[in-house]
Amino acid sequence: MTIKNLSPSMFIGVAGKGIISFGSGQPDLPPPKEVYDILPTFKAFKYGLIQGQVHLREALAKQYPTSTADSFVVTNGASEALDLSLRVLSKFGNKSNKVLLPRPYYYSYPYSVKFAGMEPVYTDLVEGRIDFADFAEKVVDCKAVIINSPSNPTGRVESIQTLKRIEKLTSDLGVYVISDEVYKDLIYVRGNYLIQGPHVVTINSFSKTYAMCGFRVGHLWSLDQDFVNNVIQMKTHTSMNTNILGQEMAYEATKVPRSFIDNQLRIWKQRRDLIYEGLSDLGLDLWKPEGAFYVLPKVKNSLDFVWNMFKRYKVITYLGKWFGTENRVRFSYALDSEKIEEGLKRVGKYLNKN
Repeated sequence: MTIKNLSPSMFIGVAGKGIISFGSGQPDLPPPKEVYDILPTFKAFKYGLIQGQVHLREALAKQYPTSTADSFVVTNGASEALDLSLRVLSKFGNKSNKVLLPRPYYYSYPYSVKFAGMEPVYTDLVEGRIDFADFAEKVVDCKAVIINSPSNPTGRVESIQTLKRIEKLTSDLGVYVISDEVYKDLIYVRGNYLIQGPHVVTINSFSKTYAMCGFRVGHLWSLDQDFVNNVIQMKTHTSMNTNILGQEMAYEATKVPRSFIDNQLRIWKQRRDLIYEGLSDLGLDLWKPEGAFYVLPKVKNSLDFVWNMFKRYKVITYLGKWFGTENRVRFSYALDSEKIEEGLKRVGKYLNKN
């Protein structure tokens, strides 16, 4: 590994003695214990339905208005849901193949768009939120837009007013909205607002809410049945069914009381306050997260910072450039408070020397 070819893949899964990782986007908290109860007796290791097991989709339908089990496709994580959605949309209609991305963005978005044969275009966030005037000007020429609220990497939550304006404008224009809501249960300031409409695709997973990243169970929801059917057809000839055991465990997670999520949320909020106040006290400029578990402070010479924090101080952080923003660094606070405090001490030592 050298500073010239620094990339996220160099840090994913990296661990070891003394390493503190602010890079990981996966909860360190345990899944609900109920998901393990089926393990001693589960024996149904056969091919499953391409669309996803019926009882899981029926459970999901209870969480979405005017939905049935047919409104969902269960996928191998939210990443497959995004990939399938974009590849299907690339074949829809005669409209241009441009996809509007708010920037900073989750680092896989531009690649997913390009892999689908589409073209990413960008609207730059202002103070971490969508500038609706710029959004409205650019979305006219697009086939789809990706919305991510709460956001990875900013931790910001879009206002309900903005989301409603986006909802109406895209509906009027016939533009598809892909709403990535994998952090919808990790909001500190209000409840989630579900964007709805004839051309809305909502993506979610069990990874963040239930700390089940490695199970790879996600799903997409849409009331556009033609779209859903096309996704099923594509999935039939690509990955086929999603992990059967993972789906069964996800189904058990849908029955866990809301108190489980609320307890997790209290922990995330405490960690949010710890890292936000710690980085602010070190003199870094950053937005206070309103959801998810990321902060994105401004850091001078960010490439040197990420490289030297890892090589000299055994601290992993992610370069803002990977998310479409210069001179910022993403910190995940998906680690316990003691590690956050130790990591902040090491960051302070680096900043004091530079």
